[in-house]
Amino acid sequence: MPENMPETDQNMPETAAEAPEVAGAEGTDWYGGDVATLGDRIAAAREAAGLSAKKLARRLGVKHATVQEWESDLSEPRANRLSMMAGLLNVSIMWLLTGDGDGISGPEGTTEIPADVNDILLEIRDVKTGLAAASDRLARLEKKLRQTLKEG
Repeated sequence: MPENMPETDQNMPETAAEAPEVAGAEGTDWYGGDVATLGDRIAAAREAAGLSAKKLARRLGVKHATVQEWESDLSEPRANRLSMMAGLLNVSIMWLLTGDGDGISGPEGTTEIPADVNDILLEIRDVKTGLAAASDRLARLEKKLRQTLKEG
């Protein structure tokens, strides 16, 4: 495996028993840092506030595609937009970032997620994390290439 590449498969739990549960069990924090992403919490808080992504975008003064990118974890809002968003969605900035603090609670009346579904959700989260890291690395390499070509 090349240097600096994430070794996602090697760190994957073999069974659901070895993995932290994604959500659904009694006492599970649906939006905690080890379960949900910033995008998950933005989408959940927006839905709880009864806003569409387009309406939230309009109120924040950004494009609809920008909110979609935040909710898909393809990009992150700047501090000023994060602050505005927390106020509009009636959650704390800390809750949006980490899942701790004043936020929304998980869905009511949910049942436990089956182990096979939990495994798939964990793998999806791991792939998303790996993609984000690879995308950041690609951007740094492209920048380094541009600088090298410019200098020489």
